[in-house]
Amino acid sequence: MCEALDNPLWHNGRMPAPFSFFIGLRYTRAKRRDHFISFISLVSVLGLALGVTVMIVVLSVMNGFHKELRDRILGMVPHAQLYSSEGPISDWQPLAERLQAHPQVLGTAPFVQGEGMLANAGHVQGVLFYGVLPEREPQVSIVADHMVSGSLEALQPGEFGIVLGDLLAALLRVDIGDRVTLVVPEASVTPAGIYPRLKRFRVVGLFSLRAELDASLALMHIEDAALLARIPGQVQGVRVQVDDLFAMPQLGWQLASQLPGNYQVRDWTRSHGNLFQATQLEKRMLGLLLLMIVAVAAFNIVSSLVMLVVDKQSDIAILRTLGATPRQITGIFMVQGSVIGVVGTAIGVACGCAVALTISDLVSAFEALTGRRVLSSDVYFIDYFPSQLMLGDVATVAVAALVMSFVATLYPARRAARIEPADALRYE
Repeated sequence: MCEALDNPLWHNGRMPAPFSFFIGLRYTRAKRRDHFISFISLVSVLGLALGVTVMIVVLSVMNGFHKELRDRILGMVPHAQLYSSEGPISDWQPLAERLQAHPQVLGTAPFVQGEGMLANAGHVQGVLFYGVLPEREPQVSIVADHMVSGSLEALQPGEFGIVLGDLLAALLRVDIGDRVTLVVPEASVTPAGIYPRLKRFRVVGLFSLRAELDASLALMHIEDAALLARIPGQVQGVRVQVDDLFAMPQLGWQLASQLPGNYQVRDWTRSHGNLFQATQLEKRMLGLLLLMIVAVAAFNIVSSLVMLVVDKQSDIAILRTLGATPRQITGIFMVQGSVIGVVGTAIGVACGCAVALTISDLVSAFEALTGRRVLSSDVYFIDYFPSQLMLGDVATVAVAALVMSFVATLYPARRAARIEPADALRYE
């Protein structure tokens, strides 16, 4: 520390204005007699950098899951479905036009939906089937953008074509042109007895959302679905796509109340709201837990600076005899600790951003190397690691780390300021 006294900034025996800052930086670069203190400082820097890196990466992955949930799952799941309390709707076009006139509505399409089982050569899978209009379906879903074989336009009325998710097709061992049997859970009474309702469909398209819907969703023309549902020429309701899906709970009831007649609305929060809330809660809890890790790393600075103060008591006493005030001594060690915080945070932010931007490729390489799946679509709603780096999260983590690093310097710095020159130099 006394090396700074030979610096040309020291004029006429007076301490320069940025005295604390200058000495703190100079001492950071100085070689220390006690290498253990240097090691503790290095550990503090690396611990803080690791904590910041992990926090940025985890938050980015949670943002990625949130984005995939919103874009993929909710891209297929209707934002809202409007039903008539009086039963099937015969004339849905005027209803769709009234809904389309609302400024927040992006698209509308009629639908018929049901549940059943698809069977082929002994392989059976439960499915949710939707009857759709191929020309209007792109207004309310993203399936047309994720077709891997065939197309929605191949769904023609009366031909009983069907579009399956690629995982569902793999489970049934079928491909384009093959036929599958749809079993509807509704019995038909015939002279020979009661039999389940069956219908043969030809596979005309495959889609891949890389989500759980690939193994449970089937699409067919709305007229074919209406025949299965025994409402020929009618639809069950109208699907609605809006510009802000988070406003759907309030907007849905507003749309229903403005329509003539008695309509009910079912929005996406009832079918997938729990999944969305779970990802939000997980992000908050993981962020809080990881913030504790950053706090532990930041407060390692305390031990480093305390040992530094004990080691440099004589230097502090000399500066005090030369006229340094307790406030200036405090500033020296606050600068020293802040340098550790800034360096550790900077390294952590750089590494965190680099890993967050490449984690999908890193996980893919790990899976290829080990032959194991990190995420399985049988358990999770996607089968790969998504990541979305948000500057707001990076800034929040960096500011939190810097603030905790600054707070960690207060106690050692105040302790250094209380050292009395006479006591420190008594045995020198």
